[in-house]
Amino acid sequence: MTTTQTSVVQDLGTLAHRLSHSAGARCVCEPPQVLADRPDGTVVRSGAIVAKAHAADSDHEALAARIALAAAPQLTGILLPPLTAPGRSLTAPEPSGGPQHPEPSEPPAPAPRPVTLWPLGAPVDPTDPEAAPWAEAAVLLARLHRTEPPFRLPAMRGPAKAARAVARMRAALPGDPAVLPVLAGWRALPAWARGEVPAPARRSGFLCHGDLHLGQLVRHPAPDGPWLLIDVDDAGTGDPAWDLGRPAAWYASGLLAPEDWFAFLDAYRSAGGPAVPADGDPWPELDVPARALTVQTAALALAKCAAEQRRPDEHEQLMIESCARIATLPPELAADHAS
Repeated sequence: MTTTQTSVVQDLGTLAHRLSHSAGARCVCEPPQVLADRPDGTVVRSGAIVAKAHAADSDHEALAARIALAAAPQLTGILLPPLTAPGRSLTAPEPSGGPQHPEPSEPPAPAPRPVTLWPLGAPVDPTDPEAAPWAEAAVLLARLHRTEPPFRLPAMRGPAKAARAVARMRAALPGDPAVLPVLAGWRALPAWARGEVPAPARRSGFLCHGDLHLGQLVRHPAPDGPWLLIDVDDAGTGDPAWDLGRPAAWYASGLLAPEDWFAFLDAYRSAGGPAVPADGDPWPELDVPARALTVQTAALALAKCAAEQRRPDEHEQLMIESCARIATLPPELAADHAS
């Protein structure tokens, strides 16, 4: 961890710690816990408060709109609401006396990354895959997609994240033939799925999460409250099929069991989700997002392998091989979806 990363983590821990205690209360809690530490999101928990430093290159206006979305009454019971006031970004606090945990001896400089505050939720248990809430996630997505955007929002960032993943892979492995299957799958996608042009008008006005996976669900209040979606950094308007793209890609590549996929799809349809027809073949709508998320996953896997100087594991290799297959498939589905 770099000095800058350490400083951000310390500052977030200080902020979350202070806000989780009433003034003058004696501290008996554990030290702040790092939940995630990546350039696009550092997340630290103290007590019942979670502080998140967003990406340094965040569009502050767009982020404020997304935080306001999570706080909107129309999204109650769908998105975890923030503790941060909508439209307000925080910086890391200056330490003061009181808590008994070690803190920086010097006041930290204002964090260059916008910071938001959230209540603690209980995440999906990664050690119990049979209890994964696929059906609950699908119902939340259907409700999100059916909700009229309450105000003007930026475009959902899914395609832009896929393009970023491919760029990261290229930078990590310049000239390496290992990237060729992934690039072939990438070039086979329509321009909108690569983030080069807007999504087709008939599919671009839906409220979307933009980065759906099981890590984006928590129970709140913890530990037994209802499931809610978290992490609105990529939310906005776009094609709702994108939010189904990752589980669809996992199912197509063999990483998601058929019973889990059909439980997810059936629950989404039963809840009136607009991304796919109510019955019949869903793949004309899911094909392009599933291909794009396959490429994104494979690209990130190769970039990570390069950084860690290792070969892809079994699951990563499946996604890379899927890119080679989808690059050879006929383009009719992509053409239909982009019309």
